Order: sequence, then C-alpha cells, then structure tokens
Amino acid sequence: MDFRSSEPPAGPRDEDALPATAAAAVKVVIVGGFGVGKTTLVGSVSEIRPLTTEETMTQAGAGVDDTAGVERSKRSTTVAMDFGRISINDELVLYLFGTPGQERFWFLWRGLFEGALGAVVLVDTRRLEVSFDVLGRLEERGVPFVVAVNSFPDAPQYPLEELRGALDLPASVPIVLCDARRRDSSRDVLMTLMRYLHSLAVTPEAS
Repeated sequence: MDFRSSEPPAGPRDEDALPATAAAAVKVVIVGGFGVGKTTLVGSVSEIRPLTTEETMTQAGAGVDDTAGVERSKRSTTVAMDFGRISINDELVLYLFGTPGQERFWFLWRGLFEGALGAVVLVDTRRLEVSFDVLGRLEERGVPFVVAVNSFPDAPQYPLEELRGALDLPASVPIVLCDARRRDSSRDVLMTLMRYLHSLAVTPEAS
C-alpha cells in the first residue's frame, strides 16, 4: 500500500517560528500549588499559541487534590505541563514550562526542571500553605527563583514584606505582585527573574 501523499508535511505555523535574530534561549519553570494561576500566566504572556495539558476535574480527584479555597472556580487541572515562549528582546528567548500543582504529579518535576535556569513561584494569599512544599523543593534542588503573588479579586492583601516573613524567604529573593491574566504583568515577573539571575551571575555570593 502506498502511503505517499501530495500534501506537504505539517510544520510550525509562521507565527510560531523562532525569530531569526534569536541568539540565546533560556528555560524557565513556572511552579506553584494547585490553582494558583500557572496555566493562566503562561497563556497570557506567550507569543505563540501555548501548549496546555488541562483536563476536566472529575470525582476521581475528590479527596486526593486539595481544592480548598478554589473549589467553586477550579474546573480543570494541568496533568503534565504547560508550554509557551516569549522573546525578551531581539536576541533572548524564554521557553516557559508550567508544572502541575498537585502533589500526585510532582514526579514529573524532575524532567521539567532539567536544564532550567530559574523558576517563578506563583502564590495565592488565600492558600499560602500550598506554597511551602514547593519552595522547599526548589531550595533542595538549588534552583534560583522569584516569588510572584497572584492578585485574585477575592484574595486578602498583605504587605510584601509580611508575606516574605510568612513564606520564610531570604531577603535576597525578589517577591512581587502580579496579575497572571495580564500579559504586561506576567512579563514584568519574568523580567524580575532575569534581573535576579543576572545579579547572581555577577555576584554569586548573593545567593
């Protein structure tokens, strides 16, 4: 049987092609607890159509996934990863990998963190406790990170330094407010990470 076809092979869309001027690419991981906005951030800032692996939440996850605080709004969940891309300038491109938030999917983290230069930790002030294990795992791995507090409409607001104390963050680790739904805000978070990584490269003792 002849499987040859006159149709050209499928390839990337023109708008997804890597800019011709790109000279360096950096892998960045977006992490955080369940329902903190990782998929939203990747989708809002990506210059290409983001890859998502979201599936509808079912009764099978009841009693396994901690949905406290987001049970009314959370209807789907990332089961593998999110992927997006953003050009910081004509030469530097960031590849964004969003991790699943549920603990039962954390075995995927090893592969997602392979080769990552740094991470963004998204937190939700309604459920700060879901961030503790995430921060601990990053510190164990020695992955540089910044913390972004996602501003949900019904979330309580606290001074950043008060949140720093609650999360037990070193003074050197940047913590910023963001709205993961907004491209400009999400981009500012990534720029904060890039500046932090640059400062560590210039003065390693800062870490």
